[in-house]
Amino acid sequence: MPTIELLTEINAPIKRCFDLARSIDLHLISTKHTGEQAIAGTTTGLIGLDETVTWRAKHFFVWQILTSKVTEMHSPDFFADEMVSGAFKSFRHEHFFFTVEGKTVMRDVFVFESPFGILGKLFNLITLKAYMTSLLTQRNAVIKQVAEDGKWEEIKNNSTN
Repeated sequence: MPTIELLTEINAPIKRCFDLARSIDLHLISTKHTGEQAIAGTTTGLIGLDETVTWRAKHFFVWQILTSKVTEMHSPDFFADEMVSGAFKSFRHEHFFFTVEGKTVMRDVFVFESPFGILGKLFNLITLKAYMTSLLTQRNAVIKQVAEDGKWEEIKNNSTN
């Protein structure tokens, strides 16, 4: 199965980064270009253990609906979400957080499998892995930017209302 691994260094406390990574509100900001909406489950605030969110977004010129569930959580060091239903055959996204020299390092491990057998594997090779890497890199850049400036308080306040 294809695996994407990213490391993002953030000059912010680990708990702030952990919470921003599971913020539905921040996720919507980071995926604005896809028209993403949270349409069911936890649709605002911080998603927690055993909670689901259903997303609607346009990818590859087609509206997609995907539901994921937080299946593991050890605050503020780790959480994992997995696809419950959607366009992938399966995916698991692991989020690790640790401190190095006063900074938080966020490590993403995204493992996925496409449907459609050999055609899905070919699509992974040609397009999907690069597309998902770009999407996750962009999301992490937004988390980093918000965590390092005063905007994180605005997201936090929206998440607690």
